[in-house]
Amino acid sequence: MLSKGKLKFIRSLEMKKHRKEEQAFVAEGPKIIHDLDGHFACKLLLATSAWIESQVSLPQAEEIIEVTPEELSRASFLKTPQEVMAVYALPTTTLRPDVFENELTLALDDVQDPGNLGTIIRLADWFGIRHIFCSPGTADGYNPKVVQATMGAIARVQLHYQPLLPLLEELNQKQIPIYGTFLDGENMYEKKLSNHGIIVMGNEGNGISPLLREKIDQRLYIPNYPTGVLTSESLNVATATAIICSEFRRRQR
Repeated sequence: MLSKGKLKFIRSLEMKKHRKEEQAFVAEGPKIIHDLDGHFACKLLLATSAWIESQVSLPQAEEIIEVTPEELSRASFLKTPQEVMAVYALPTTTLRPDVFENELTLALDDVQDPGNLGTIIRLADWFGIRHIFCSPGTADGYNPKVVQATMGAIARVQLHYQPLLPLLEELNQKQIPIYGTFLDGENMYEKKLSNHGIIVMGNEGNGISPLLREKIDQRLYIPNYPTGVLTSESLNVATATAIICSEFRRRQR
């Protein structure tokens, strides 16, 4: 049985300040719970009897509570609850000092839509990008909506929240390639691309902020087709991220 105290605790994790206070976040659904098992410490698992009985072995959790569909519905952040949900401890991220010299990474400059952020995390996982650097104004990656949109990719991609300007200044000094998309950039299909460095993606409405633009030494342009024909002003940031990551990885094959 789900107590009122446990229900209140779970529902409080919808808000960022409570996630920070409790150092915890919520994930829902059999696939995501399976993907996160072993990657994050599970504090609490709620599941229906049908789901529990269908499992060969249950995920590791400090506490498992069998709930009715009605109880799960009250705790869930989804319109249609999916048999199981869990509360996990927020991870402690780690970063090798040579990551920028050896890997391709992403930086998000105030990407504010949870759906966009979740999709970008999922894209990073697909294209083998293991680190995303997020400005303080970027949506919280452990928002229930973001976690759901990642479809489990949050287990394999580390998020680092920090001011981006000092990071890019440091990378400039180390002569690490810093990429960004601009309408006056070079055609990305014709430009030489490295297999390491960082790709900066901007805010949905304003793009990359002026201070960060000054630090980007590799300006890319995603050309529209056919050339010279009037089209939309810009691409959705998650769509643009997909196109850019795909081209970087295509060059490496």
